[in-house]
Amino acid sequence: MAERLILTINPGTTTIRIGLFEPQGPGVRPVLEETIELDETVMAGFATIAEQLPFRAEAVRSFLDAIPGGVRLAAVAGRGGMLTPVPAGVIAVNDDLVDFALHRPVHHHASNLGAPLAHRIAGAAGCPAFIVDPVSVDELPPVARVSGCPDIPRFSFVHALNIRACGRRLAASLGKPFGALNAVVAHMGAGISVAAIREGRIVDSTNRMENSPFSPERAGGLPPMPLIDLCYSGRFTKDELKRRLYGQGGVFAYLGTKDIRRVEAMIAGGDEPARLVWEAMVYQIAKAIGTMAAVVDFRPDGVILTGGMAHSERIVAALTDRVGALAPVTLYPGSHESEALALGAARVLAGVETARSWPVAPEVEALPW
Repeated sequence: MAERLILTINPGTTTIRIGLFEPQGPGVRPVLEETIELDETVMAGFATIAEQLPFRAEAVRSFLDAIPGGVRLAAVAGRGGMLTPVPAGVIAVNDDLVDFALHRPVHHHASNLGAPLAHRIAGAAGCPAFIVDPVSVDELPPVARVSGCPDIPRFSFVHALNIRACGRRLAASLGKPFGALNAVVAHMGAGISVAAIREGRIVDSTNRMENSPFSPERAGGLPPMPLIDLCYSGRFTKDELKRRLYGQGGVFAYLGTKDIRRVEAMIAGGDEPARLVWEAMVYQIAKAIGTMAAVVDFRPDGVILTGGMAHSERIVAALTDRVGALAPVTLYPGSHESEALALGAARVLAGVETARSWPVAPEVEALPW
């Protein structure tokens, strides 16, 4: 491959999604996208996420070395992990960011390896490394932070990478700048984020870990008083309860599966409990879309359905029926994270966006208490 390419790295629990893209100004042309499957037995032998770094880096290098003709890199863009609040956009990876992602993240998750992997591969290739729109992107105004309890301000934890990428796509299709777009975006995957975009900024969301509709594996927002009672019931340790709510909650807790295709097959077979859980999830997603529509004064330019569940014709039809009166519903099924990572790097390489340096604080006003 003669042209210099952008490499994207998106680590999962036992996978690494790899993408190669040719930069074309601020745009990109997809060249290759593959998923490296990692041996589950080997992965289980690592005590921490940080210990996985050398093994995963070697897997990426081996993958690149096997490409006929070799690969020349212009930049590497890694998935942003679970960081402290940051502004939207591209952040250049440095040693401090690598150290934070490996040893002091907000939550331990495989995505925290995106920046360290990008840093290692880019260092060997002599090119820059970036992360783009991590889940901790925080653009909430002060009014959206007030929760009702001064000890627990609301905060942003959202599928920002895919949500902003889909927002850019909708703005382009409407012939308007992203900075002028008002929209509601429902990212529906293993976790669900429903976000309000106002003038190109994610000014509110359901928060993918706290206040969202329940999802295939996450409990979402729960009534606080029974949850407090459960915390002190002695039935679970702290870690056990966290797993029950995040990873073993939602659809899985009721039906024993995280696969919505299987749930819909159960419904087709006459399983009424499965039908109820499916309808309740769609009901909550529709409610969240309505809530976020209020943030943009019930005048969004569009409603976007994205993420893996947007492949379900049944879910799309049900949601469109419920929320279609708000604005035209646009589908961007699946997750467009690899391309979104590459586009962020391409914008920096083309000089239309400047990468920020870590550490970086969000550009938001502080609360008065």
